[in-house]
Amino acid sequence: MHFSSAEIGQLVAHFGWPWIRITAMLLTAPLFSNVQVPIRVRVLLSLALTVAVLPAVPPPPAMDLLSPTALLVAVQEALIGMLTGLVLAAAFQAVVIAGEGIGLTMGLGFATMVDPQSGASVPMLSQFLLILATLLFLGIGGHHMLIELLATSFETMPVAGFGLQQADFMAVAAFGTQMFAGGVLIALPAVVVLLVVQLAMGVMTRAAPQMNLFSVGFPVTIMLGFLTVLFFVLPVLQTRLLQIWSTAFGALRQLLAA
Repeated sequence: MHFSSAEIGQLVAHFGWPWIRITAMLLTAPLFSNVQVPIRVRVLLSLALTVAVLPAVPPPPAMDLLSPTALLVAVQEALIGMLTGLVLAAAFQAVVIAGEGIGLTMGLGFATMVDPQSGASVPMLSQFLLILATLLFLGIGGHHMLIELLATSFETMPVAGFGLQQADFMAVAAFGTQMFAGGVLIALPAVVVLLVVQLAMGVMTRAAPQMNLFSVGFPVTIMLGFLTVLFFVLPVLQTRLLQIWSTAFGALRQLLAA
């Protein structure tokens, strides 16, 4: 069998462009971008996903792989994959923001640990909520939906096509507001209860100045904070997260025209 340089370039492009989009998504999407996942595993997963979706990928137009046009196509594919993962990553950060708000209110802002998802230090309560969110995301098959949506994007947004427009970048930036709004909705019950507790402690301190606020108020605030998370935050966590993820997947479908 003999292949010309043009035929070899076409085969490389037919596999390489989808691989770039999938790899970029794995670098930014939650779960897949976990720093505890070895690089070799990510590379093998990206190759396996590329082979799986390759039959549904339309053949790209013929072009020189060393030309500026090919470089622009590679950048476009990387941006599509990165933005796809960033939208879901922003949705996951809602629980981190909620945990930080609750932890600071109840006095546990100093108790931090390294988040394996991002590698940054986050409060322990945020890490606890993030673990629950990860298990729920896996339980509803969110990772499968993400892969299916990315595979569908090769039909709605083919390689070397029109690609992303300015409005798409603005839509992704606007979705960042959902991250803060979701975090506020998750943390609101606990923050309101703890605010009432702190106001009561302030009134008690004003009425009895000899009472040591740190020895009495600090343990009470932490105990009531845990009870508030247990009885008010966790029962509605699933509903709040499903709403956030539903909005995130809706934004992704609009972004990828799927």
